[in-house]
Amino acid sequence: MSATDLAAQTPATALTGAQNGHENDHASALKFITCGSVDDGKSTLIGRLLVDSKTVLQDQLAGVQRGGETDLALLTDGLSAEREQGITIDVAYRYFATAHRKFIIGDAPGHEQYTRNMVTAASSADAAVVLVDATKLDWRNPELSLLPQTRRHSLLVNLLRVASIVFTVNKLDAVEDPALAFRHIGAALQKFASAAGISVTSIVPISALKGWNVVEPHAGWCGYAGPSLLQLLEELPNTPAETDQPFAFPVQWVEKFSSSSDTSQGRRVFWGRVATGFAAPGQEITVLPSGQTAKIAQVLNHVRVPGAMRAGHSAGIVLDREVDVSRGDWLLAPGAFNPARDIEATVAWMDDEPLVAGRVYWALHGHRWVKAKVKRIVHKLDVNTLAEEDAAELPPNAIGHVSLAVQEPLAVLPYARSRVVGALVLVDTASHKTSAAVLVR
Repeated sequence: MSATDLAAQTPATALTGAQNGHENDHASALKFITCGSVDDGKSTLIGRLLVDSKTVLQDQLAGVQRGGETDLALLTDGLSAEREQGITIDVAYRYFATAHRKFIIGDAPGHEQYTRNMVTAASSADAAVVLVDATKLDWRNPELSLLPQTRRHSLLVNLLRVASIVFTVNKLDAVEDPALAFRHIGAALQKFASAAGISVTSIVPISALKGWNVVEPHAGWCGYAGPSLLQLLEELPNTPAETDQPFAFPVQWVEKFSSSSDTSQGRRVFWGRVATGFAAPGQEITVLPSGQTAKIAQVLNHVRVPGAMRAGHSAGIVLDREVDVSRGDWLLAPGAFNPARDIEATVAWMDDEPLVAGRVYWALHGHRWVKAKVKRIVHKLDVNTLAEEDAAELPPNAIGHVSLAVQEPLAVLPYARSRVVGALVLVDTASHKTSAAVLVR
């Protein structure tokens, strides 16, 4: 099909014809993370999923034997420091598949000082499995309190618009009355989620160590008659592509003139991933920051086959005329965005030093770097009471509302509308450490 043929179709028709098979492959894999407090059993749970779904080879199992017992956590804790300390530090990704679905698992650390790693994993996840260790809670008390890190991780995955949030109450095999413990802990989780505005997909009782209710259902255990965790994960939806938003495309790489390329017709190709909307020949675009306009002449996929591309897919875009476009620029639907220098945002602060008004950071939006100044800290969220408090600073791992002033206008959308266009990252200008995840309000 030629570019002329595609241009003559409606965008929806062009997308269906160009990408139907590829889109189905993309939607088959579920990307989820495990999170929660320290030593709640996240790495053990993933190890159990891998072993019981028969994804682990015998030589891998032999390598995680400790004193005649299989240490399932070692299947994901691969760093030497993790094995020495018995903790998860960085996010470890594992891949496995069942007869019904493919999975990409991110094992996120529970320690407060590694919250930045958990946020990174959650930002692109379709689902989050939040573990709760029953043995750490006063499970006999119907008014029990949840651990702060359980609350913090739950708030963060909800802020990051993770579509499905599943609470799993772990280590119930180690308490005297697992049914009572599950009832009280489940009620506490529901109460917290309701107060925080978190939509809970399910609350599942499990024993990651013994494998109960992880892959196969443990019938009637703890008064629970629902599916096992894996059965539940097999039915969860993928995060839908943001095709209902205006077209936005952050330029990642510019391919120079190539007379040998028949597809680009000797023009530059701008490569990146479609953030929102869709790209099809004939569309008008505006370049940010230059403000120049052009039309899309051709859209290429990763193997240079012409065709329309939707949000979430990589593409090469050829314009109908030569305009000044560099890495970091954005190609946008004309008139759909109002580039702004003043931004109100929710911030997940991840630096070791507190955030104070007046500090200047690098802000990364797509592939574009600009200077950003913290004008004001509006409030800080108390993760225990969920109250918004006045604050002069944000301590490490705090969540708050801030006002930012950026050096050059950015075409942002509220994060509630777009996880890509509505997100920024703040980076310390001296240490170059990632300091904050910024969600536009």
